[in-house]
Amino acid sequence: MEQGNCSSLNEFILLGITNNSNIKVALFTMFLLVYLINLLANLGMIFLINVDNQLHTPMYFFLSHLSFCDLCYSTAIGPKMLVDIFSKNKAIPFFGCALQFLIFCIFADSECLLLAVMAFDRYKAISKPLLYAVDMSSKMRSQLLAAVYLVGITDALVHTSLTFRLCFCGSNEINHFFCDVPPLLLISCSDTRVNELAIFTIFGFIELSTISGVLVSYCYIISSVLKIRSVDGRFKAFSTCASHLMAVAIFQGTVLFMYFRPSSSYSLDQDKMTSLFYTLVIPMLNPLIYSLRNKDVKEALEKLKNKFALK
Repeated sequence: MEQGNCSSLNEFILLGITNNSNIKVALFTMFLLVYLINLLANLGMIFLINVDNQLHTPMYFFLSHLSFCDLCYSTAIGPKMLVDIFSKNKAIPFFGCALQFLIFCIFADSECLLLAVMAFDRYKAISKPLLYAVDMSSKMRSQLLAAVYLVGITDALVHTSLTFRLCFCGSNEINHFFCDVPPLLLISCSDTRVNELAIFTIFGFIELSTISGVLVSYCYIISSVLKIRSVDGRFKAFSTCASHLMAVAIFQGTVLFMYFRPSSSYSLDQDKMTSLFYTLVIPMLNPLIYSLRNKDVKEALEKLKNKFALK
């Protein structure tokens, strides 16, 4: 990178989702609704898990942090995106852009790792139920969670420092609705091969590790479930994993599509739609998937409603 050719850049211009004024009201209404449901559902899930003793188990401990990650990375992007739909000034300060990406990356990475930890938790619960309380003790849960956030923070710092040290000596317009690596690489006049290598190696290692962890955990889970003689027992064991498998498939599939391609194959219009899905829609879907398909959460909600009804 030739630092001498770099001009001083104080801000970026986010071009947003669309310039079509005919659909702006519809888009704003739709994504405001999605963001509000996301906000209420994730805050509600965190609150419910904390106040209901029945949900004070390892699975719900990790689920509350999944909701926290969803809430954090969607909030880093959602409000700014909604304001920019109608705003004439879509500027974001250079350091504001770096901070937005840093927060997004920390919690998106952490969610990726949490999904693998939750698969490991299900493996322990189903394959070794008698040792579950010991294996997934409070100390073990804290250590796993600390490792998740530590990896997320480290990866985010690497990508943020590499991306925002690039030269942006041409246009400062980002053809996106938030500060993400692919559109930033496209407007950089530096050699971005190191950045692309970092994505494929570091983030690739995280993806490979988490997907492998999920697959190995579920191989053991399936093996254990098949040993259960009762049909009802098998159905109950599989049903506890269905929500998690759905969340993994949606999140990992979207992330793999977004980031594991060379920059020459990026289609920004297509990627905007994909980004909208995983930055706003997936954080809204996760608490709904876990609550609508989960007997314990439904019972906790019912108890909470009855408690407020009696007051």
